[in-house]
Amino acid sequence: MATLEGNVAFANLDEHEMYQGQSTGKYSLVLSLEPAVADTLANKGVKLREYEGTAQRKFSTKYEVPMYDADGAEFTGRLTRGSKVRVQYAEGKPHPVHGTATYLSKVKVLELAEASEGGGDF
Repeated sequence: MATLEGNVAFANLDEHEMYQGQSTGKYSLVLSLEPAVADTLANKGVKLREYEGTAQRKFSTKYEVPMYDADGAEFTGRLTRGSKVRVQYAEGKPHPVHGTATYLSKVKVLELAEASEGGGDF
């Protein structure tokens, strides 16, 4: 298992993510990554996306994801956008088109970002 740190862009860890109104049957976490971390993943054959000049990667799993706080205790609450996390993940087999898959195993919340007061729409 490998680990890395990043900032939460999108989190679907409470319920399965939805795509076109249908459940994908997976929990997922999209992280914004520092350039050095992004380069390490790219060198392993992991495909990255770029959003506003920042590399991002999606980590997913079919299973519920254990989450911990910075002290190692069970994390309770909602993981918010911008939170700094460390993830433990497994790499799948390389694919010639889609690259190497990243399967989420655990999440450690290092710094919880404050939720915006206006909600997610504003």
